[in-house]
Amino acid sequence: MIGVKVRESGENVLISWQFSKVKIPINEIKEVISDDTYGGEERKAMRIGFPYATTERIVIKTTKEDYILYTNNTSVKNKIEQFIT
Repeated sequence: MIGVKVRESGENVLISWQFSKVKIPINEIKEVISDDTYGGEERKAMRIGFPYATTERIVIKTTKEDYILYTNNTSVKNKIEQFIT
């Protein structure tokens, strides 16, 4: 299983998983939080990663859309927070 990868690309946060890439402008990110629920509280969020057997659910709230990242990597949330500060 290939995990969710997060990196900074210019003025964007680039999230890649398998063959998908999502580019989120840093200036549109409002909040990055952990979600303790299994499927995520946000019903209309874009879900990235396998929800099965993952320990971390990270919610990225933006001005246009919400994203839920399913990962076992505990440093993903901190990495995104560093990009937006």
